[in-house]
Amino acid sequence: MSQTDAVTSAIEPVLAARGLELVDVEFKGSGRGRTLRVVVDREGGVDLDGLTSTSEVISPLLDGLDRGGALGGPYTLEVTSPGLERPLRRPDHFRRAVGETIVVKTADPEPQRHRGLLAAADDDGIDLVVDGAPVHLAYDAVNDARTVFEWGPKPKPTRGARQKASHT
Repeated sequence: MSQTDAVTSAIEPVLAARGLELVDVEFKGSGRGRTLRVVVDREGGVDLDGLTSTSEVISPLLDGLDRGGALGGPYTLEVTSPGLERPLRRPDHFRRAVGETIVVKTADPEPQRHRGLLAAADDDGIDLVVDGAPVHLAYDAVNDARTVFEWGPKPKPTRGARQKASHT
């Protein structure tokens, strides 16, 4: 069992009982600088108090795993929310993001980056619209994916730009 699988198995039931969804588990760095990032969410979002109490609840569980050697040594625990640009890991994550702009990185046969509208997601893969063209990707081809936060509507043209456009 991988380290992330061990963490997931240990904390997911506790998080579910608290009304939280485990979005992601990842280890970053190495040696004493290693960080275990646990990303959680709930309907309506999770606030700082919720993140703090979640950290306090799961920390002893993770300490128990670490004593058993499952986590491979020291780490810093970071419990966070997904933020504005949410990682998409599982089919249910993709289904919730249908209609949003996403970025997907693939590596088969060579690295590619696709940015487009997520048109559909099922148990096998996703359908994107990239520059007006449909793109189908199977989940096993996706290395990384996340939603893209876009700042509001495009600004209206300034008065000078409108006058210039009307004279052309």
